[in-house]
Amino acid sequence: MIRKRLSGRKKLRIMVLMHESLIPPDSLEGISDEEILDWKTEYDVVTTLRLMGHEVFPVGVSDDLGVIRRAIRDRKPHLAFNLLEEFHGVGVYDQHVVSYLELMKQHYTGCNPRGLLLSHDKALCKKILTFHNIRTPKFFVAPRGRKIHLPDDVSFPLLVKSVSEDASFGISKASVVRNPQQLEEQIRLVHE
Repeated sequence: MIRKRLSGRKKLRIMVLMHESLIPPDSLEGISDEEILDWKTEYDVVTTLRLMGHEVFPVGVSDDLGVIRRAIRDRKPHLAFNLLEEFHGVGVYDQHVVSYLELMKQHYTGCNPRGLLLSHDKALCKKILTFHNIRTPKFFVAPRGRKIHLPDDVSFPLLVKSVSEDASFGISKASVVRNPQQLEEQIRLVHE
């Protein structure tokens, strides 16, 4: 079905960037559902792109941009399908990988470096949205090592989360705080 709809389109060489530990096998034969969970997304992307008729090659990246450079030089991909969520074990470094793709003049999927930068700084993003009259929940930032000052326009209950982590990383039931003591304790935990 997919092939039929896409017949007539140009076959692309697609480099799929992923963490080196998440490179999936070519087949799922003999692999349990539990083993598949870690790299299911990577497997699905690679498999689907191949079913669509493209030449696909996974590139494992951890802490060396040279791997990407060599893949671009040797394989000359039309597109980099970016599945990276970190570089060198740091989540906010993913924007630098995308910047590198731009420096290499390599087409890629996903957000550009500026968008990733904003998405990693919740406070800055909320300030920009507010400036453009886009409503967001009230918030405040509690800098590490400083006394907590609850602004007058912010009231309990509050959700305490990291200003730089993405998705729901670090959020639990304890993240919802209902009084100053819980707030102080949860902020301390996030800072630690």
